Amino acid sequence: MDITDKQFKRISDLIYNRAGIHLTGGKKNLVVVRLTKVIKSLNFNSFDEYIDYVEKDNTNQALLILINKISTNHTYFWREKGHFEYYAQILLPEIVKRKKASGDNDIRIWCAGCSFGDEAYTLMMLMMEYFGYDYSNWSAGLLATDISTDALTKAVRGEYPQERLRDLPPDLLRKYFKKTSEGTYKVSENLKKEIIFRRFNLMSDVFPFKKPFDVIFCRNVMIYFDKPTRDNLVRKFSQHTVPGGHLFIGHSESIGRDCSFYEYVKPALYRKK
Repeated sequence: MDITDKQFKRISDLIYNRAGIHLTGGKKNLVVVRLTKVIKSLNFNSFDEYIDYVEKDNTNQALLILINKISTNHTYFWREKGHFEYYAQILLPEIVKRKKASGDNDIRIWCAGCSFGDEAYTLMMLMMEYFGYDYSNWSAGLLATDISTDALTKAVRGEYPQERLRDLPPDLLRKYFKKTSEGTYKVSENLKKEIIFRRFNLMSDVFPFKKPFDVIFCRNVMIYFDKPTRDNLVRKFSQHTVPGGHLFIGHSESIGRDCSFYEYVKPALYRKK
């Protein structure tokens, strides 16, 4: 099925306005490949008919399916491991010291754009390893959100092929996963119950969080956004980060050294001013 420039602009404008994802002209073939089967299954004959259908659907289910098809979810455990090492060896001790000084035992971590859950489960493993038996004395846990319902379904299932876990330290693999008869690895219920998975659109005007976060991970998500969208998202992140809290982004991303909300710590890591 072919797509005209006008049709592609309609699709890209819809995706941008509803999800913040910026589709360049080089993504035309990706759109055709990922949506042709959907369009044919609905018995439409053109992209215009399909776009009309999505725009008129008051339930937003058609829009969710569109976003699920367009979203790219590429991730694996222990990706960009320097971030995880810094989080476990430096940030968690720093957070605990600050909390004890203020008499607060609430530790809040947000994994925004959690995809299939690889990153969220890794962060939770490291937190539980750091606290050990003392974990139950803390009001700690993790919020993991994504716009894709397909990705969240797989994240909640928590079952992964061996190649996705190849970089994870062996002791963590043994402790927090169980190998299935099919050769995949399933996350332990003890780990899974500490994470709340929710669908959330980062383009929402209001973030419905009652308390700010100590750490926000939003890695390899903003690469799909244009600069105004990135700047606005960083501003909203800052409003929900505790003073001195940290924001992790992907190594291919940047929020600029002139950002008035966060100060640069090291590549892809920022601290709220």
